[in-house]
Amino acid sequence: MEFVRSFSSRMEDTLAKVSYPIKPYIPAIARFLLVVTFFEDSFRIVVQWTDQVRYLEKYQGFYSGFSQLFLALNVLVMMTGSTMAIAKKYTEHAILGLFAVVVSQTIGYGLIFDLRFFLHNLSVVGGLLMLLADALAKKKNVFAGLPTVATIDKSTYFQLAGRILLIFLFLSLVFAGEMNATRLVFSIIGFVACTMVVVGFKAKWSAMFLVLFLSIFNVIINNWWTIHHAHPSRDFVKYDFFQTLSIMGGFMLLISLGPGGISVDEKKKNF
Repeated sequence: MEFVRSFSSRMEDTLAKVSYPIKPYIPAIARFLLVVTFFEDSFRIVVQWTDQVRYLEKYQGFYSGFSQLFLALNVLVMMTGSTMAIAKKYTEHAILGLFAVVVSQTIGYGLIFDLRFFLHNLSVVGGLLMLLADALAKKKNVFAGLPTVATIDKSTYFQLAGRILLIFLFLSLVFAGEMNATRLVFSIIGFVACTMVVVGFKAKWSAMFLVLFLSIFNVIINNWWTIHHAHPSRDFVKYDFFQTLSIMGGFMLLISLGPGGISVDEKKKNF
């Protein structure tokens, strides 16, 4: 047990030194990564407008005209909400709009029973909740001299929910594909890190590990730039790539914010 504590302490010191130069920029980078999947999705819908309309009308039963309205509203909300989130303007409204997009696309494209897509979306929602917790925490600081029990509770609970939902992407990666010795080792290590994130024990260290892991995984597995532009799988791999970036943004917000009040790390400070 003493060895684990010593190793953990050394790793935290090393990671703190390595991340120190970019520490002031982590919140801004996290915000951008969180919404980059919505920017990419907006661009893809505009570029493939005719194909998107045809798919919704032919395979999802959309009426002519409604499919175009559905896509136009999605693009408008994604672009506006993402820009507002980065600029820290009306963040709560921006997150509500982006959450509505996630739900509407899941239903509209008939993906509600696609387990892998569903787990990815849960992680994206987790990132949005971390962003909401950040906005509420900043609002709490602005009114630091006034009683703000409700705001504190909201921020804390959103951080807890965000931590839990963020790990679902990793779980989807673990159960996808053939299991071998290397995958098993990474899965066990990743599962331990995910558990630590959920309970809020050494949460920042665990989040750093998961960001590093997802960075490597994203470049190796979701390398959409190596796939021919006419290949049907290119768009799916590209979509996964940008969704993973958004989830990495959620983990980076966790690194910046900390795990919140409902966590082992926070409870340890009180003793």
